[in-house]
Amino acid sequence: MRDGKYQDGEKVLRAKIDMAHPNLLFRDPLMYRIKHAHHHRTGDKWCVYPMYDFAHGQSDSIEKITHSICTLEFIHHRPVYDWFIEKLGIFPSHQYEFARRNLTYTVMSKRKLLQLVNEKHVSGWDDPRMPTISGMRRRGYTAEAIRQFCDTVGIAKRENISDISLLEFCVREHLNKITNRVMAVLDPVKLVITNYPEGQEEMLPAENNPEDASAGTRQIPFSRELWIEREDFMEEPPKKFFRLGPGLIVRLKGAYIIKCEGFKKDDAGNVSEIYCSYMPESKSGHDMSEMKVKGTIHWVSVPHAKTAEVRLYDRLFKVEDPSNEAGDFKDYINPDSMQVIPNAYIEPALASAKPQERFQFMRKGYFCVDTDSTENKLVFNRTVTLKDAWAKEAKKN
Repeated sequence: MRDGKYQDGEKVLRAKIDMAHPNLLFRDPLMYRIKHAHHHRTGDKWCVYPMYDFAHGQSDSIEKITHSICTLEFIHHRPVYDWFIEKLGIFPSHQYEFARRNLTYTVMSKRKLLQLVNEKHVSGWDDPRMPTISGMRRRGYTAEAIRQFCDTVGIAKRENISDISLLEFCVREHLNKITNRVMAVLDPVKLVITNYPEGQEEMLPAENNPEDASAGTRQIPFSRELWIEREDFMEEPPKKFFRLGPGLIVRLKGAYIIKCEGFKKDDAGNVSEIYCSYMPESKSGHDMSEMKVKGTIHWVSVPHAKTAEVRLYDRLFKVEDPSNEAGDFKDYINPDSMQVIPNAYIEPALASAKPQERFQFMRKGYFCVDTDSTENKLVFNRTVTLKDAWAKEAKKN
């Protein structure tokens, strides 16, 4: 067999045990098979390879694995695992089984994940939508959050499926403690403060993380023209709309109170500029409690803003358990699982951010610098939203 005298499938090597054994795996199990194929490490040196049941215990023994943790389908393989270790007289690793940790709105089968990769439904094994360690790392999940999720769910002998909302909750809990709060505008519209002196600029202090006093503060540039989120303005605001609209007042985060005086539309009928006045005495930190301003919005100074690509990731599938749905599981892929914003505006302090750094974009969610980032172009991945948007949708349905 080693010399390559036989073709694939022509010969096998079996362990002679008992063809009448009640456990089918003991009925002279296969140990080696012939496979003439190029190996990515050893090239064409070998054409005979061990079967899983034969190699499993030896691999664990070579690496001095004390507890070999497997999923439930390997319960019936354990006696064979133990038999080979005993007969070979090698380091006695022990196999234990527990239920696979399944998650809603994704698949955990390596075969199905491989299909997603090979058929280009995702960019690779480290695609931030994939339930792989590399995918979760690239998306911005922390090891602490994943461990907290695992501790919360626990280990069971019964097949189950864990709600991905719980994992996202654990991620939010940890990121809330460790990330700096920054400002980024994803869907911008220009706001002009008409009574702020033209050409004037000032630096305003901002707290990095209210959960961590040691995180300190940073300086944010403020000017006459700002970018704000388009959704923070309405031409005809309804009751309890505590953002901008004609005659309404809001506080600019860390800056001043402003009042909307008017707006301008472009030829397509979209609001292109919003005009406001500001109250110089309302600078953040001054007592303006008599104003009773109910809304606070974030912003980025137009002349100081940097641009970045922002990728908004969501759940990979539209249904909780795509593997149990009728038809091909790929039919249930969520077409909106990734949305790309090519030019979002970010505050200048973010220009030096490095891959894997994590931030909370105020009022938008938690984001992580992607490995696709370059010196000339930053790319941010949305790790998780600030709240569980899917819970609201499920409640509606």
